[in-house]
Amino acid sequence: MPEIEINFLAIGIAVIATFFFGFIWYTPLFGKAWAKEMGMDPDAKPSGGHMARGMIMMIAGNFFMAYVFAHNLAVWNPATWGQGPIEGSLFMFAFSASFFTWLGFFLPSDLSVVAWEQKSWKLFGINTVYHFLALLIAALILVYM
Repeated sequence: MPEIEINFLAIGIAVIATFFFGFIWYTPLFGKAWAKEMGMDPDAKPSGGHMARGMIMMIAGNFFMAYVFAHNLAVWNPATWGQGPIEGSLFMFAFSASFFTWLGFFLPSDLSVVAWEQKSWKLFGINTVYHFLALLIAALILVYM
């Protein structure tokens, strides 16, 4: 069994990057549309405590995602198994890892929200594109560091 090396600096940077990406995605870019599709008042401001709890939970979730994703990337890296460096571009390695992780784990959950919670396809689009892009950002950081 190979020893998997994890770059905690890269994980930390991925956590911060995906946190800020989530802020941009769900605030200026799609915040009002997302709130409307969720049945919330788009102009309502959460209390300080609610906002702090949400931010802490988001950072924890981003950490778990980046930490597990770093393990997955390492396992699929041929160098981990003594087979030499990744063949082809690092971008395609990161893209493929992001795409297949999204396809197998995020997309089914996002579809369930439409099927069982009766949320809109618009909300599905906002959330599922965010999930894919957040994975891609994390993968690029993890692969290039």
